[in-house]
Amino acid sequence: MSAVLSGAEGWTDIKAFGDEKLDWLRRYRPFANGIPVDDTIARVVRAIDPEQFNRAFLNWVNEVRGASGQEQIALDGKTLRRSHEGDRQAALHSITAWGHECGLVLAQLKSTGKKNEQASVLEMLDMLHIKGAHITADAMNTQKKIVERIHGKGGDYTLSLKGNHKLLREEIRSYFHKVRRDEPAKLAVYEEVDGGHGRVEKRTCRQLPVSEWVSEAEKWPGLKSVIEMERERHLPGKEAKTETQYYISSLPLDAVRVARGIRQHWEVENKAHWVLDVAFKEDDCRIRLGNGAENVGIIRRFCLNLARLHPKKHSMRGKLKWAGWSDARRAEILFGADHT
Repeated sequence: MSAVLSGAEGWTDIKAFGDEKLDWLRRYRPFANGIPVDDTIARVVRAIDPEQFNRAFLNWVNEVRGASGQEQIALDGKTLRRSHEGDRQAALHSITAWGHECGLVLAQLKSTGKKNEQASVLEMLDMLHIKGAHITADAMNTQKKIVERIHGKGGDYTLSLKGNHKLLREEIRSYFHKVRRDEPAKLAVYEEVDGGHGRVEKRTCRQLPVSEWVSEAEKWPGLKSVIEMERERHLPGKEAKTETQYYISSLPLDAVRVARGIRQHWEVENKAHWVLDVAFKEDDCRIRLGNGAENVGIIRRFCLNLARLHPKKHSMRGKLKWAGWSDARRAEILFGADHT
C-alpha cells in the first residue's frame, strides 16, 4: 500500500520502492530478509481472497465515513482496459459505490462483465448499510430487482431511464407534456445556470407525483415521483444543444433535492474513476493474472480514501507526489496526520 500511495504502478515498481525505502519500512516491520522479488510480491497479492479483502475495506470505510442525515450513494461501473489477457481473460469490470457526504469510495466489487452489472449491484447493496440513504445509478441498473432491494432495505432511489424501459419513459414524457400544457402549477421546478470559458449550461429539473399516467408504477416498489431533467448547453459560435432525460424516484416532490442528487451522482466519475485513471494510472496498469488486478484495485481505493481523509488541501496528484517524496508525509497519510 505504501508503494501504490507513492506512485508505484506494477510489481517491479513495488519492489523498487521497497528497496529504496527499506530503512523506512523497517520502522514498522522487520523485513529481516529484505524486500522479496517482484514475482513473489505478485504471488502474495494474487493469493489474497478478494472477497475477504473487500470486506476488510468495507469494514474500515464504515468506521471512518461517519455519515449523518440522508447519505447519497452513487453506484457506477468501471472497466480496466488493460487488465485483459488475450482471449483467456476479459478485462476486469468492477462496481464502485461512492459516498457523496464523506467523499470516499465505500466499496468495490468485481462484476462478470459490463452487461452483467445488475447481479454485482444487488450483491453490493446487500453489503452496504443503506437504510435512509439515497441511491443513484445509471440506466443500466434501473431494474425492478434493484429497486426492490433498495426499498426493502429502507433506502431511497433516483434512477435514470433510457432505452431499456421505452414504454415507461414514453409514458413519463407524455405525462410531463400534458401537465406543462394543461396544469403547469402542478410541476415542482428548479433551475440552475453555470458556465465558464464561454460555455453556459442551464439545467431545468421538473418533478411530478406518480399518477395514472404511469401505468407500471405499482411494479416499482416505493415509486413516488418522476423527473424530467432538461440540459441546455451554449458554446461560443455554436448552436445551442438541448437534451432531456427522465428518472424515477422514491423521493417526494422536492425539485431542488432531486436535481442536486442527479448532479452529485457524477462525482463517482469525477472524484473516483477519473482520479484513479489520472493520478493512479489505473487504466494503464497491466497487472492482469489471477486476482492481481482486483486486489491492487482495492489497494488503490484504500490509498485514494486515505489521501482524501488527510486534512491538507491539495490535489490528489499532489498528495501522491508528497507521499513519494517525504517519509514523514507518507506516514501521515497512512497512519493519520497526528502520526509521529
